[in-house]
Amino acid sequence: MHIYFLQHAAYDGPARLADWLVGMGHSHNVSHLYAGEVPPRLEDCDGLILLDGPQDFNNEEHHPWLKREKKLVTRALKSGKPVLGIGLGAQLIAAGLGAIVSRGTYAEVGWHSITLAPESPFDLPEQFEAFHWHRDIFGLPEDALPLGASSASPVQGFTWDRGRVVGLQCRLEVTHASTEALLAHMPETLGTPGPFVQSREEIFADARRFDRLAALLDRVLLRWVTSTA
Repeated sequence: MHIYFLQHAAYDGPARLADWLVGMGHSHNVSHLYAGEVPPRLEDCDGLILLDGPQDFNNEEHHPWLKREKKLVTRALKSGKPVLGIGLGAQLIAAGLGAIVSRGTYAEVGWHSITLAPESPFDLPEQFEAFHWHRDIFGLPEDALPLGASSASPVQGFTWDRGRVVGLQCRLEVTHASTEALLAHMPETLGTPGPFVQSREEIFADARRFDRLAALLDRVLLRWVTSTA
């Protein structure tokens, strides 16, 4: 497969996603939307991965490329091709499927546990720890199946159309290096008030957490890339 990444910030790239695709024999390109690059044509790829980003998904006045991206997402959802979104990317997919995206009660930053929903189709443990970096949340789209919930977010992800479309609020793709980049470019995030915001020391207290994320990401991606086989 040839996958196109839609990237929303220079410092928040594909991280472990790119390594996984290459390791599984797939190819990829990146469209740097924040830098004014034009989104790809659906005809030029076999699937899309929409990455996270700091933007308000509805702020098209300051980020006019969002309008073009939303049109691409709408076409992709109807195309039958695999689509996966993380953070902002998941918000764009959820909104494209008619769900509400809104400000959450609390910011969720750092390592927090997710409890798998009873009806979840994800091949993941009943409870697992994931990395989080968000304040906005989204509802469950109609006909979608939920991933599960954390203490701060009732919907941590979903699948739609038999697993062809996946949205993830949590960040399973991050590495130690990519998390360092987030902190370097958005240090103010750690100062957000709330019970679910960890310090830098807490985030990097156990490097093995990033290794454990890799196994979780592998399970999600394997199911996703085979969803249309």
